Amino acid sequence: MAKSKTDTNQFDQDRRSLLTALLDNVPFDGWTDRAMTAATDQAGLERGFAYRAFPRGPLDAIIFFNQVADAEMVASLQNQDLDAMRIRDRIIQAIRNRLEQNASHRDAIRRGVTVLAFPANAPVGLQCLYRTVDTIWRAAGDTSTDFNFYTKRTLLAGVYSSTLVYWLNDNSDDFERTWSFLDRRIEDVLRVSKLTTSFKEATSRMPDPFAVRDFLRRTGLRTLFR
Repeated sequence: MAKSKTDTNQFDQDRRSLLTALLDNVPFDGWTDRAMTAATDQAGLERGFAYRAFPRGPLDAIIFFNQVADAEMVASLQNQDLDAMRIRDRIIQAIRNRLEQNASHRDAIRRGVTVLAFPANAPVGLQCLYRTVDTIWRAAGDTSTDFNFYTKRTLLAGVYSSTLVYWLNDNSDDFERTWSFLDRRIEDVLRVSKLTTSFKEATSRMPDPFAVRDFLRRTGLRTLFR
């Protein structure tokens, strides 16, 4: 029997409540079954709900946390005048919003990063990272569908992941060192992008080697280069 919309909404609300309680327990018990049990009791939910909400246990809870953080980041950007910003500034703002909104959960994020670093969980970690950088690019207004689509996301994955690690260990006021680090990493990426663009433009003006070969064959000049 299909679930009604009301049932679905209640399930989503209960899952958010469970996540909120879980984030309170993770600093003490990590992303573990013990933390999930404590969070279920804290949220006033039946014990079996935790594994209906997150069938693979803590791993699915981490994925859901990542999805919620992405959604909250996008929502926060709707209150800002992105049209007045350069693309690079939109990217920086998105990353800042995402990290600042989760400043109270740094320990939970740090422990989550450790869980996703396990070889068996690496594919899940990459999926979460890809989803985040894709969400950032889309929120920034990216509509590319060519090879640049993948290049942009690959470069941003490096920027975001390194900034995240720096932020997790940053004790400066208002994370000022992290934002400086982020600015530098964005500048590095823009420098690489400019070099790549210059290289592509230069090579596009070069003659096609196969066309040159055919020309030499047709004119008989190829014998001069044997």
